[in-house]
Amino acid sequence: MFFGRNLNSITCKGLALIVIALFLRVVLLPSFSGYGGIDKNNLDLIHSRSLSLDSDNGIRIEKFLEVPQIVWGLNNQKIAFARACLTARMLNRTLLMPSLSASLFYKEIDRLQPISFDKVFQFERFNALCNGFVQLGHYSDLRNRTGVYELQKGSGRKWTVERDLDQLKEFGEDSFNGYEVIRIVGKNPFLWHDHWPVKDYARVFECLVLVDEIAKEADKVVSKIREVGKEMRSKTQSAQSGVDLDSSLLQPVPYVAVHMRMEIDWMIHCKKLEQRLNVSEICSSKQEIMERVGNIVGLKSPVVVYLAVADSLLEDSSIVTGWKEGLLPVEKKKLSVDGIYKKYPYLIQSAIDYEVCSKADVFVGNSFSTFSSLIALERTQKMIRMGVTSSCGVDVRWPSYAYNILGESNGPHKWMANMSDSSLKAISYGSNIISC
Repeated sequence: MFFGRNLNSITCKGLALIVIALFLRVVLLPSFSGYGGIDKNNLDLIHSRSLSLDSDNGIRIEKFLEVPQIVWGLNNQKIAFARACLTARMLNRTLLMPSLSASLFYKEIDRLQPISFDKVFQFERFNALCNGFVQLGHYSDLRNRTGVYELQKGSGRKWTVERDLDQLKEFGEDSFNGYEVIRIVGKNPFLWHDHWPVKDYARVFECLVLVDEIAKEADKVVSKIREVGKEMRSKTQSAQSGVDLDSSLLQPVPYVAVHMRMEIDWMIHCKKLEQRLNVSEICSSKQEIMERVGNIVGLKSPVVVYLAVADSLLEDSSIVTGWKEGLLPVEKKKLSVDGIYKKYPYLIQSAIDYEVCSKADVFVGNSFSTFSSLIALERTQKMIRMGVTSSCGVDVRWPSYAYNILGESNGPHKWMANMSDSSLKAISYGSNIISC
């Protein structure tokens, strides 16, 4: 009896020690991430301590950063804007609302048509979503317009990433706090050196919400695509016996969006890029795109395939012919929505197409296209918010594919943005190394 009580006492003490040890391990020791997929710690959207702010202090609203006009295509402008935001964050300053470019001129700078940021994206919504991370300000917020210091961005091969980072750190020191505005002069922010991980850019991109007018135009295009899909489903099912048409037609009609890069200037660019990088997975012919989209594993047909193509290809009727049976290809002209696009300048047209592609049930693009890469990044973020850390080999809600890379069953390769990348290089300039 005595021995039994002693044994129970020893057992209880042992269990108590184990519990205490486990508690101390959890509290005091760092956790270790597993292998495979995406490390959840890497999904934390808090900046690395070396380039971040003290989160308790937030962004200063009385000190500002001014940047040059943001130019080029929509995708380049979004990246340039995010880079400007992250630069302002590093300097602990509010970014003065920059001017975007409505037109697309790569060399003729004097022909660029400026457009205010808040004509494209919601200003207040941006600040609300990015509160505490980055901050936008109006020029009307300035108190002393004479308190400006001009920071000349370096250029050329000698202006290394390290020198650029040292310069930014210098201008973040207390000695420059006397200036209300630091104005960066020189090249377009897209061309600035990159010092931030993908997750920080993704955080900024999440805060970019289109103004209602543009968002409604994109919704009209999406509704038209789904309407065509509903008609196609109705015709298909009416020919089948034993199908409950009413319940089927009430369900959302999915669609596939394909960002087809086939225009002449792209083909010239990608051929040169293949030669320079000594790779063969950049350019894709129309035939290759059609075949790979048709071979997507698990894709249910019939289904509408929206082709996001350059205006120069709209007159080429061959882009909607030759597709696999069960796939109904449409583009803005065939949908009779080209009038929506024609009302707006290039930047807004791209923003509408971007929204249509990002909302697609399945997206297929080119991993060397910045436009496609940003959409894949946004869709990756959506999955992460839903708790999905890897789409590889899994049936997920927002799948993306790269048609320029061969995947399963001769289809396009599954594509998920690498959120642990230390820079945005792969997205800015393209890569054939994708997470899946």
